[in-house]
Amino acid sequence: MKNLLVSTLLLAGLLGIGIGAIAAHGQSSMGDPFTAGLRQVAAGLTSPVALIEPPDGSRRLFIVDQIGLIRVLLPDGQLLAEPFLDVRDRLVTLTPNFDERGLLGLAFHPGYGENGRFFVFYSAPLRDGAPAGWNCTSHVSELLVSSDPNRADPDSERILLQVDKPQFNHNAGTVVFGPDGNLYISLGDGGGANDVGLGHVEDWYADNAGGNGQDITDNLLGSILRIDVDGGAPYAIPTDNPFVGKDGLDEIWAYGFRNPYRISFDGNRLFAGDAGQVLWEEVSLVVKGGNYGWNVKEGTHCFDAENPGVSPAECPSFAPGGVPLRDPIIEYANARNPIGGIGLVVVGGHVYRGGELPQFRGRYVFGDWSRSFSQPDGTLLVASSRKSGLWQIQEIQVHRRPDGRLGHFILGFGRDSRGEVYVLTSDSVGPSGNTGKVYRLVKPGR
Repeated sequence: MKNLLVSTLLLAGLLGIGIGAIAAHGQSSMGDPFTAGLRQVAAGLTSPVALIEPPDGSRRLFIVDQIGLIRVLLPDGQLLAEPFLDVRDRLVTLTPNFDERGLLGLAFHPGYGENGRFFVFYSAPLRDGAPAGWNCTSHVSELLVSSDPNRADPDSERILLQVDKPQFNHNAGTVVFGPDGNLYISLGDGGGANDVGLGHVEDWYADNAGGNGQDITDNLLGSILRIDVDGGAPYAIPTDNPFVGKDGLDEIWAYGFRNPYRISFDGNRLFAGDAGQVLWEEVSLVVKGGNYGWNVKEGTHCFDAENPGVSPAECPSFAPGGVPLRDPIIEYANARNPIGGIGLVVVGGHVYRGGELPQFRGRYVFGDWSRSFSQPDGTLLVASSRKSGLWQIQEIQVHRRPDGRLGHFILGFGRDSRGEVYVLTSDSVGPSGNTGKVYRLVKPGR
């Protein structure tokens, strides 16, 4: 770390950018807990990671199962046995006891009711020509619905984007349309740990500082992308993307992420839950061209890839060229942090806009995967903005559950057209078994 700081200070002097001692900003403050009920709406799944309602007025909910299936939940509560889409034969072979790969994302085109177009994100076997020793290739593909509205046409796949990954973890995997009609795609830093090693660049400052998260010229990893799926072949680049005509890959909208597994829009605001290394978990509001710090920072704290268990007292506050390293809006300590923390991995959620729980309206509902690997013990959370500084966090305790605890691993969240929020869970660490369930947040007692 010493060499990093020396190199940084010299470079800062040449570039005229600021470097300062960055004291730990601390965590989001914790408020008194809320209580909410959970109503089970689906069960018998394996590893449900996303829930999406198509913009076609049907009120159906589509549940993405990591193992490669998309299931349809009808408005009457019936979970159809036949999947909407089955891509299990297109996935890399998943490890049953733990895997972050698989079918991870689904987005319906804003005009889906008329054009039947939808988009998926999944982990495919490593493609021909990919770097030797790498792990898999992430696919973003477009497909069409068949003549049966509850069945896709599996032969209609058109691959839009392929991104090779060096390791099996940190896939990110959300695809979501923004209010501008463009498709946003979240990508992790490539995997492994600390954003170093095989397939991770090491040339931002020195001593492994920077990694894929800070690289905008050589790869798309560690970024949130923005593409136009209605023009070009296989897609077009929106002309106002931040690096069009500049030094940087045209698809990148924002960067400096470790594993922004779940991202979501609330109006024009883009929220990203970014999984931390071992000390700090974070949620950020993503802006055009924003640099969110990884692997120079972990949350609001400095990060040292050579000693990830300790937050250094000093680090750069700007990237070369004067781009600020942006802090998150929410931060909390990981359970492995020596000071103690909420859980092991943040799972991004949605701003609540429903009517069932008016006390949550306008607040960001999210969670943490679990406090333990050995026992399913996820934590439901809600955050509220403040006039300044980090947002306040409050735990959502579950009505009529022991100690108010959820008792499941949290895999994802969903929001329907009425603004109600759903929690996707499993009791298995990996994509195996049939303990996957989906709940809707409701009033206590319901």
